[in-house]
Amino acid sequence: MKTSISRQNLYLLSLSVLLLIFVLIFSFSLLIPEGKEYRNKQAGLKKEELKLQRYENFREDAQERLTDLQSKNKNIIDAFDRSFDAARFENIHRHYFNSLKVEEIVELESDHAFSVYEVNTTSQINSPKSFYDFLDAVNKSDWIISVNFPIHFKREAEMIRSHFTMKVYGTAKDTKTADLNVNK
Repeated sequence: MKTSISRQNLYLLSLSVLLLIFVLIFSFSLLIPEGKEYRNKQAGLKKEELKLQRYENFREDAQERLTDLQSKNKNIIDAFDRSFDAARFENIHRHYFNSLKVEEIVELESDHAFSVYEVNTTSQINSPKSFYDFLDAVNKSDWIISVNFPIHFKREAEMIRSHFTMKVYGTAKDTKTADLNVNK
């Protein structure tokens, strides 16, 4: 039995077999390994996206906390930005004392983040209650002020004299601008 396959069909069949072999070799040598690598990279990308999402959530939480703290502590933040005015301080707190004198101590300043002021007061009182009222008023003032101990009280007849130092805190930009003005 003789099968008659035309030459054209034979060429077509051999070409189809060669193409099939080429496709199989191409698939097993390039496509399948690249597909595995693609899946591995896709899994790694999903992990990175999860990390990114966690970091974005953390950033949003931190931003929310920051805005909340800024709104709650607006007065304190503004107080750090205000420069200290000794004359205004004396005018505001003069009614607690018979005399109030604020002098800046320049030689004691070692940190440029705050200024040190020496406060000498004289009060005509029988008890230091007005001094404690003064301390309450300082806590509610426009500046960040730390009253340093010891606070010296000395009785002279009907008068109580007090002497103490205080530190007025402010941002570094205030002292930098003050340093620039002094250097000019």
